[in-house]
Amino acid sequence: MSLMGIFDIAGSGMSAQSLRLNTTASNMANANSAASSAGDTYRARHAVFAPMLQAASRDMFANSNAQQSAVGVRVAGVVEDSRPLEPRYEPGNPMANEEGYVFYPNVDIVEEMTNMISSSRSFQMNVDVMAAARTMMQRVLTLGQA
Repeated sequence: MSLMGIFDIAGSGMSAQSLRLNTTASNMANANSAASSAGDTYRARHAVFAPMLQAASRDMFANSNAQQSAVGVRVAGVVEDSRPLEPRYEPGNPMANEEGYVFYPNVDIVEEMTNMISSSRSFQMNVDVMAAARTMMQRVLTLGQA
């Protein structure tokens, strides 16, 4: 792997974690939104990551069954959480249905805070990887100087 490939890998990780952070923020913003029916209620969303694969060049020439190597991460999609919604009996609420129930999202604030911390730390780790690679490249350039 070249030093330039490190920037591509870290950049893809930063992009993926940024989308994960935005999804988490959306979940937290809608955590207390109420609806009168289950169909209209916000459902928590989660980003799904997948590796970006590339055939390793040395294996490609060695045999026809070339091995795949990861060269970053991509967001495969954003899926809705399948956990059940939270119906609450609140007959005085203006959003209540004819039976007196109000539906609230299936957002777990503790889980979302954990996801937020995890994604921001992962983003920062990718920034640190880029900074270390930049420092290494600068040092390589100064090797010939005396």
